[in-house]
Amino acid sequence: MSAQHVDVDATRRARDLLGVSRLTNLALTRWTHGLPGVDQVGLEARAGALGTRSIKAASKAWAIDTAISMIDLTTLEGADTAGKVRGLATRALNPDPSDPSTPSPAAVCVYGDMVATARETLGDSAIRVAAVATAFPSGRASMPVKLLDTRDALAAGADEIDMVIDRGAFLAGRYLEVFDQVRAVKDACTRADGSRARLKVIMETGELVTHDNVRRASWLCMLAGADFIKTSTGKISPAATLPVTLVMLEAVRDWRELTGEMVGVKPAGGIRTTKDAVTFLVAVHEVAGPDWLDNHWFRFGASSLLGDLILQRQRIRIGAYSGPDYVAEDAPSIY
Repeated sequence: MSAQHVDVDATRRARDLLGVSRLTNLALTRWTHGLPGVDQVGLEARAGALGTRSIKAASKAWAIDTAISMIDLTTLEGADTAGKVRGLATRALNPDPSDPSTPSPAAVCVYGDMVATARETLGDSAIRVAAVATAFPSGRASMPVKLLDTRDALAAGADEIDMVIDRGAFLAGRYLEVFDQVRAVKDACTRADGSRARLKVIMETGELVTHDNVRRASWLCMLAGADFIKTSTGKISPAATLPVTLVMLEAVRDWRELTGEMVGVKPAGGIRTTKDAVTFLVAVHEVAGPDWLDNHWFRFGASSLLGDLILQRQRIRIGAYSGPDYVAEDAPSIY
């Protein structure tokens, strides 16, 4: 995994990249609006063509295992209980009891008050604990509240923080406010011992209206220090569409060309089938490049995807479907 994301002073880097002595809202507006516009017709045509690719059996088997390893297995409901979170974490540890060679998902994602429960169940496994924070899903809270939300999740044992941007601020053109909020949460992800949780920044692309706004928000979040840019909370529609994800993949590819740093991408919500997952992986390979085909740089926020992937994996392994009754039920929230 080359071109690792590195710790930088986001404000200083932003001033350098923008060529200004002081970072202002006007400077950020001019810079983001100076990005190339998105050709929507061409974008949708490319997305449609990616879905028609023929995948050989050996490649499909690899893609299924890779997709499983990229899932953030999630429950984000007001009715979540400690028992439900323990069950989800247990499933992550053993996604297919009939085949111990089945990969584990990348992470278990929960609300902050459930982090300790997930952490205890996962023990010292390599599966990460991700926590949504910063007044998820609306993002409508003061910065002291957002930062406390983040620090509480870290204190409970979270490895990753999934924050949401203030879409109202972004749509009103208050780009410096969005930048400062992402930068502040990134700073809050540093623990007392100097280690740092990775920060995924949710843009809620379904509320950004245009593909040009998705491109601008992607660059703004990367400029502020995001380790991942993420499509959605999974609470509104549309969520993770392939065209939107293509825009984000182009952004992280171009960001690496500009800075030498890699940033991850996480489409979340609405990805339910193995065919969907394989199409997204083809897009990752062709747009961003093979370096992103690793769960350090690409995730699926789609808990309901796991069941279908396991069924397809079993079909390849034993030559028949075992039937959905032999696969654990998916978490009720799609994220």
